[in-house]
Amino acid sequence: MPPIDRIAARHDEMTAWRRDIHAHPELGFEETRTSDLVAAKLEAFGIEVTRGIGKTGLVGRLRAGNSPRTIGLRADMDCLPILEANAFGHRSTHHGRMHACGHDGHTTMLLGAARYLAETKNFDGTVHFIFQPAEEGLGGASAMLADGLFERFPCDVLFGMHNRPGLAVGKFQTKPAAMMAGGAYFDVTVTGVGAHGARPESGIDPVVVGSQIAAALQTIVSRNVRPVETAVVSVTQFHAGHAYNVIPDKAVLGGTVRCFSDAVMSLIETNMRRIVESTAAAFGAQAELDFRVIFPVLMNHANETRFILDCAAELVGEDNVNRSMTPTMASEDFAYMLRAVPGAYIQIGNGDGDGACEVHNPGYDFNDAALPFGASLFVKLVEKRLDRLTG
Repeated sequence: MPPIDRIAARHDEMTAWRRDIHAHPELGFEETRTSDLVAAKLEAFGIEVTRGIGKTGLVGRLRAGNSPRTIGLRADMDCLPILEANAFGHRSTHHGRMHACGHDGHTTMLLGAARYLAETKNFDGTVHFIFQPAEEGLGGASAMLADGLFERFPCDVLFGMHNRPGLAVGKFQTKPAAMMAGGAYFDVTVTGVGAHGARPESGIDPVVVGSQIAAALQTIVSRNVRPVETAVVSVTQFHAGHAYNVIPDKAVLGGTVRCFSDAVMSLIETNMRRIVESTAAAFGAQAELDFRVIFPVLMNHANETRFILDCAAELVGEDNVNRSMTPTMASEDFAYMLRAVPGAYIQIGNGDGDGACEVHNPGYDFNDAALPFGASLFVKLVEKRLDRLTG
């Protein structure tokens, strides 16, 4: 089944918007050009715009009819610090930055929906178009909440969307309850005693200590977390020394933790702290753990999840909707917003062909064929939730 005809007819224009945003990626809290572009288009559509919410975030407000009902639709705007490997014409013009997660597509889909809704106003109530900065681990959702997002722009319900490589264009998937993992970042600083590389007995080698800690941390999931739970502890960084013949006095490890409950996250932190401190002490060194929860578990609300799936099924047919997707270990700070307002988050297919490329990869690009489907689903959510006949 096709997306909304009027939106599909503007596919080329939406593609041009998306590729312009892709060519000019901006990191979290630096999305000034993107924010300017979004604000200008919303205002041109006749939508009231409020800027500076969460620094570079903004909200568009569109009213129709007299109903007090409200709905929020959210898209993210920031890019990643990745050097793009693509050679197409709309590749990044900002060295070392690229839209490797599809936020350029998310922003464009919401803009496409905003224009359609502003033109047709086939609803009764208020729509808040939320364009969020700094989703990639920098706290953009929390910053918007701290600036009074939902006090200033009340939402009865809230919906968001993310592309999914490997899922065919025209398909959607999500599930109620825990849909995406909570995420934490950690740093471990090991302090030993520096020495000549030829005389290790005269020092305390933090590289050896750090290596033991990195290996021991893997026992948390296998020996402390219940087998029926799902968790990941990954050491992704190890920095120590600058010379071949010098044992350094410090080593620094970093990484991430993912799981599906606050209780498991707390358990992992407690055991990580025990391992870090006791392992270092066993070698005569010292070690400190900095453990930071960046994303809570993304919990979809049951009624709103059913609603967004029903809307997707009306749009593309029940055969193209997966109502019980496997939860993903990736994280998303939209979770903070869902702790404040009932709602749901859904994945939209980004293509499952040979060229499909995972997010956070230097060869990734959002699939423009998905744009009309995402914009149409946003529209469907508004027109059904704020149906004029039930207002």
